[in-house]
This record gives sequence, structure tokens and C-alpha cells, in this order.
Amino acid sequence: MLRFLGASHKFCDGGTRRDFLQIGAFGAGLTLADMLHARTASAATAKKQASRSNKAAIMIYLPGGPSHMDMYDLKPEAPVEFKGEFNPIKTNVTGVEICEHFPMQAKMWDKLACVRSVVSVDEHSDTLVMTGYPDRVNRIADHPCFGSVVSKLRSESNGAVPPFVSLRGMSRGTEPGYLGIAHRPFTPSGQGNSNLKMANGVTVDRLDDRKNLLTSFDDTRREIDASGTMLGMDSYTEKAIEMVTAGVVRNALDIRKEDQKVQERYKGVEQFLTARRLVEAGVGCVTLSIGGWDTHGQNFQTLKKQLPQVDRGIANLIQDLHDRGMGDDVITVMWGEFGRTPKVNMNAGRDHWSPVMGAMIAGGGLKMGQAVGASTAKGERPKDRPVTVPQLLSTIYRQLDIDPAMTFPNGAGRPMYILDDRDVVKELIS
Repeated sequence: MLRFLGASHKFCDGGTRRDFLQIGAFGAGLTLADMLHARTASAATAKKQASRSNKAAIMIYLPGGPSHMDMYDLKPEAPVEFKGEFNPIKTNVTGVEICEHFPMQAKMWDKLACVRSVVSVDEHSDTLVMTGYPDRVNRIADHPCFGSVVSKLRSESNGAVPPFVSLRGMSRGTEPGYLGIAHRPFTPSGQGNSNLKMANGVTVDRLDDRKNLLTSFDDTRREIDASGTMLGMDSYTEKAIEMVTAGVVRNALDIRKEDQKVQERYKGVEQFLTARRLVEAGVGCVTLSIGGWDTHGQNFQTLKKQLPQVDRGIANLIQDLHDRGMGDDVITVMWGEFGRTPKVNMNAGRDHWSPVMGAMIAGGGLKMGQAVGASTAKGERPKDRPVTVPQLLSTIYRQLDIDPAMTFPNGAGRPMYILDDRDVVKELIS
């Protein structure tokens, strides 16, 4: 049952980034009750600081580094070796143009926005966009990812729903860092989904019998335990059982429950539908990924296949959220680790480029229908309004009613800010 290594992702540096999968439902050998006990034991300070919120975030990661020049920041006036093969098209917002392979987004740009001047670092890792700190820093400082912070602050919300779900397995960018293993994401892959169901032959009545037996064992352990650590274990066990018996997450993951026409709209991009169903069920943060974007060769050939998929996934997701009255409650962000070189190389590809990249953002009560910032005429660096990754994350945190200046103790007991760079992108604030 124990499985450490999951699906691998090959990148251009020859390294293989493997996802760390969970064991059972929450990983590291923890039972659901153990996980909930660990969460509650560490949540006292966070509970006092955090305001209750039903808001959620969907974080879409494009692994390998998507080309900013071929998505939301085309340069039709640049020399041919820079502008590439794609042409811009008008959106339904005057003055904003995006790639011709994004026709669905173009028709609904009043519900979307992009930032064209994000500054990144040259690292093949999702750590920066998920934690706000580059991997070279995080290997020592061990800062938590966005979803783990949400988990920390919503540990006691709804016992039937995990606050953080990763649809793309585990990576360094989805780790909880010094917040502790209890705030790792629930990962439906592997045994995670199976553990949401009762074992074969176990009925609700038999489950009640097992609960009573467990209670009798716990009574005996309490008599022996003079420290009082057993106090409250019943409530943790009840929450663990509730997650299984309520079936909320199991139902959310079963997209077959959607109307056939809805399933058809999301065909090939089912993760976007699953993400929507999970936030509807009450999950606070969902992360997913789509495609491979390390296009050192045949950049345009690859993007001709992948951009239409992204377009359909984003357009259906955002429209569905609006149709369900969740447009202002759910914030969606999509980006990779860096951009690609403005100049096309000899292999019809684009190489790594960290001086500037782009990000798409939607919902959450932010100001939509715009493009924030601009890059230079050849897309080489921010022309104006440079935005750092932590600043965009800070904006997202604040829209979820989370103060990025909040502190948590690290492994040494030192208080650490969620983010050090906490300025917001004011143009996105309504």
C-alpha cells in the first residue's frame, strides 16, 4: 500500500521530477483520524487569526514553462523570429487581444484577466508559484504551499470535506513545509479515492459496531493515559468516519453524475470539471495541471494541440462558476514556472526565459476584463508594472480573506510570515 514515487515528468535538463503520492487518503501512514487529530492539535493559533470563509481557489499549473509570447502577450509587430507563427485576435473587451487559439476565452474576456509582466526565476519547479518562494530558498526554509495554508486555516470547517485537494499528485510545490504533514493535500490518485469508500462487506451497522469497539478500547487507554492526550479522540474519529460515510468528496470526484452534455463539454479536460465539482462541495483549494510546456523544439506544433485544450477547459470552468453564482467566490489562476525566450531558436522552439512571464486570473471578486502590465516590444522583459509571483499570490490570499502577513512557527519555533513580499496587484482589486 505504501507508494512513494508516482508519475514522472521529464524536462529539458535531463532530470525527472517525480510526484510524491499519498498513502491511503492523506499519506505518510496516517489514518483519517490521525490526520484530523494532528490538524486540530496545531490549529489553535490559526483559528483565532483566520476569518471564516466559503471562498476557494483553483490553481492551474502548466509544467515546463508555457510561452508567454504565444498565449496572452503576442507581438504581431515584432520581427518574424520573435513573433512566431500565431496571430492575435480581438476579445470582447476593447484593446485586449490574445492568441488565435483562445477563441472561447476571447468571447468572455470580460470574465477574465491576465498579467503580462510577471517576473520569475530560472527553475524547473512549481515551488515559486505555489509557495511564493523559489526552490533554492524553500529547500532550506521549507515554506508551505498555498493550499496547505488554506488547510491550516480551515482545519475545523467541514469534517466531510478536505480543505486541500491536488488532482496532480504530490511535488515539492504542494508540500506543507513547516505546517506539518497533516496539511498535505488529499490526492485522489492511487489509494486516495479507494479509501473514501467503506471496505467490502462493511455496512453502516457494522461500522457503528466498530465505532463502539474503538470507544471501549479508548476508554481503557484513557485510564492508563495520565497525560490526557486521549481526550477528544472521539471527535477526531467521528470526523474521519464522516468523511467516508458522507460521501461528499467521493461524489464530487465522480463526474459521471454530471449531465451527459456537460461531460461532453469537458471531454479531454475532465480535471477542470472535477475541480469545479470539488469547490462546489466545499474544498478550499484545488490544484491541477495540464500538458507539458517545455517546448525547446517544435513549440508551435505542440501549442497548436495544447492551447485549444486549455481554452476549452478555462472557458467552461469560468462560465460554469458564473452560472452557479460562484464567480466572485472562486478565484482561478493559471501559470507556469517561467516564460519562454522571445526569439525562436533553430529548432522552431523557445527556451527558458525568467525575466518575464504571464498569468491568467479570474473570479474571486477581482477586476476582470483587462491585461495588467506590458512587456517590451519583443517580449523580453516588463516594459512597465513588473509584478512578482508573491505579489500575485498575496492578492489571491487577500481575496480569500487570508492575511499574507499572518505568521506561523517553523520547525525551530520562529514565527514566519506566509509571504515576505506582500504588496498586492492593485489593478486587480475592485
